[in-house]
Amino acid sequence: MSIAGSPAAKPSRRKANATDERLFDRELEELPPELRWREWMLRVEAVIFASAEPVTRETLARVVGPDCSIDLLIDDLRADLRSRPYDIVAVAGGWQHRSRPAYASTIRASQASTRSSSASLSEHEAAVLMAIAYLQPVTRGELSKIFGKEVSRDTIASLRAAAFIVSGPRSPTPGAPYTYVTTRQFLSAFGLETLRDLPDLERLEDDGLLSRKEMATEPFDDADRDIEE
Repeated sequence: MSIAGSPAAKPSRRKANATDERLFDRELEELPPELRWREWMLRVEAVIFASAEPVTRETLARVVGPDCSIDLLIDDLRADLRSRPYDIVAVAGGWQHRSRPAYASTIRASQASTRSSSASLSEHEAAVLMAIAYLQPVTRGELSKIFGKEVSRDTIASLRAAAFIVSGPRSPTPGAPYTYVTTRQFLSAFGLETLRDLPDLERLEDDGLLSRKEMATEPFDDADRDIEE
């Protein structure tokens, strides 16, 4: 006899998920092709709409037939949304609903809380984040060389708290300090699909917004070799 509420009295979550997998009809073979395609579109849009993060291709593939083209579904969904103030955009390796830039001032004026609200960065923090994005993996000492002054632990901590950066591999330089790299949250917050979508670095250097010249200077002194945690 099993006691009510004991593990033996209820199915495991894994078993329940396996049952759901078997019962969920991805192929929709009983529907005519046009209605099947429309239902797949609605499923994909529902998942993207409900998700707080960009939805990957692998996630969307769980709700449609194996021979369904995710890219074509997205194209048709975007065509349906042409007259709406929002779109489905490719960002951070997936897709997400985003309001159109033309309505940015309207949304700001409303002062409404939005799902895509990100941490407010100071001008210096934003500049450090930009440098990390372009030069990653990069150490705090290397960043300090670029900016001509120490990039503080507080600045790094602020970017970490915003989930824009994480520790990367240790640098092969003396002392083996940690490097820093950007995250998927960084891509999402700035509307980038991959780091290849960053503005051209050479153009930024020509405009005087970023310089890598100091990276070719002599080895860092002891102050630059501290080990971050």
